[in-house]
Amino acid sequence: MEGGPGDVEKAYRERYLAAFPTLTEPQMERVRAYGTLAAVRRGDLVSSAGQASDDFVVLVSATVEIVRDAYDDQPEAVVARCGPRRFLGELNLLTGQAAYLSMRVVEGGEVIRIDPPDFRRLMAQDGELSDVVLRAFLARHTELQSGEGALSVRLLGSPLSPASLALRTWAARSHIAHSWFDVDTAAGLALAGVHELEPDHLPAAVTPSGTIRNATPALLAQALGLVSSPDDFTGHDEVLDMVVVGAGPAGLAAAVYGASEGLRTMVFDAVGVGGQASASSRIENYLGFASGVSGADLTGRAMIQAQKFGARISSPCTVVSVRPSESVFELALSDGAVAHARTVVVATGARYRTLDLPRWEEFEGRGIFYAATEIEARLCAGRPVAVVGGANSAGQAALFLSGRGCAVAMIIRSDNLYAGMSAYLARRIEADPAIQVHLDSEVTALDGQTSLEDITVTDNSTGRSHTARCCGLFCFIGAEPATSWLKDIRLDAAGFILTDAAIGPGPVGEEWEALGRGPLPFETSEPGVFAVGDVRAGSMKRVAAAVGDGASCVRSIHEYLGPAHLV
Repeated sequence: MEGGPGDVEKAYRERYLAAFPTLTEPQMERVRAYGTLAAVRRGDLVSSAGQASDDFVVLVSATVEIVRDAYDDQPEAVVARCGPRRFLGELNLLTGQAAYLSMRVVEGGEVIRIDPPDFRRLMAQDGELSDVVLRAFLARHTELQSGEGALSVRLLGSPLSPASLALRTWAARSHIAHSWFDVDTAAGLALAGVHELEPDHLPAAVTPSGTIRNATPALLAQALGLVSSPDDFTGHDEVLDMVVVGAGPAGLAAAVYGASEGLRTMVFDAVGVGGQASASSRIENYLGFASGVSGADLTGRAMIQAQKFGARISSPCTVVSVRPSESVFELALSDGAVAHARTVVVATGARYRTLDLPRWEEFEGRGIFYAATEIEARLCAGRPVAVVGGANSAGQAALFLSGRGCAVAMIIRSDNLYAGMSAYLARRIEADPAIQVHLDSEVTALDGQTSLEDITVTDNSTGRSHTARCCGLFCFIGAEPATSWLKDIRLDAAGFILTDAAIGPGPVGEEWEALGRGPLPFETSEPGVFAVGDVRAGSMKRVAAAVGDGASCVRSIHEYLGPAHLV
């Protein structure tokens, strides 16, 4: 039975109170200690869409409307109205992103303005206020993802374009509130017409600050104010305590624990926050999430948590080299910038392995995928797909896709479904009528016109092959360690980074002799450089283990830096 008007109104009221809570008088008194009282008049803009993040504003006696600016042929829309003892802002105050919406004073009065450094101090020092603010920001962001705010950033492209898929994937992993427009639909054609976008301009992004033709994650990040440099964080000639390279579970855990313990922390990620974990549609064996959690949700929460404690995250941003220079490390970035840090945490994980088949690269993003998220599921919904691989990530993908109405062929080289997969997943796959398991088999050919349409599957035990319809091949066959950018760091035969005891007895070198010690836990053959997660030799290749690595290595970093860095 559907709820009546009263139920709808109650649900709306509950969502509004979650997103815009009223502060108590004692809380208001504590807020005043961090900011400055200021007067505002009717018509004043507290902030404008597209403007860089500014002050955290608490309303004392003024009233403000939050509006989505007019665009194309759509009029301005009021998203919310806030009065005394409520606060403004969204997650952009933590991430540094430009504002999605504008805020306009409709009743003059007084406000408390808290500048960014003092806002971070408030979030670090006052646990109660921090919880209230963060819960509200998360609730507002949820509303933005599905409401008027999502129209502030519009992405236009073709679902068969790898560049469009890369842009959409980055926006989703970075928790950017946005709307996707397929250029082949009426709405997409209308958007292209208004902004004079031709086919060779796609993918494109329409943002509050302008239109981006041939948009890439880097260009969109720049337009949204998400590109951070080391100088933005530390100021000129200052040094970071810790740079984390890679924003998967291990890197994010290091950032959370490092920043929460007072280390000036910056994270660089070349692709997008979340790493391979963000490709997992559902993780059911992660401690504390009995009903499961998507990889993107888990790593998204970790990203916000790290930023809450003051860590800065820059993505996409590639570190191309690291080298010691006197008492610090110089990290060269692909854009020519240089970061200086006392310690480095390598958490670059691994790059997806591919099948050595003709036309593989041609179909990447046009039917071949390395993640099974809502984006890919919508492209394949209700049609036949194949999942290649026999580990947990492949099993999770198969179940997720079958739940989206896809007939799933699961192709595994092993002759035992349980060999590389958790028993609970294997049992569910066996019980799912939409999943057909092909053991001791592999994909041997690909076919299609502009996108993948068919695959050839060969049974290795009999040598027989058959062709199957397939609009999406999801590849989960492991990965290669992302260590090619590292020099003078000792690796194992497979290219994974050796750490602490695995390096071998008595590392040789003047730097170690001067220190008078061997490597600390998670420390590499280069003193002050640590490795965590999947990139580390001997790691378990599980999300929980990666988080443990990242959290534990911070203790070694404190030991390396010594007590003086906390003064």
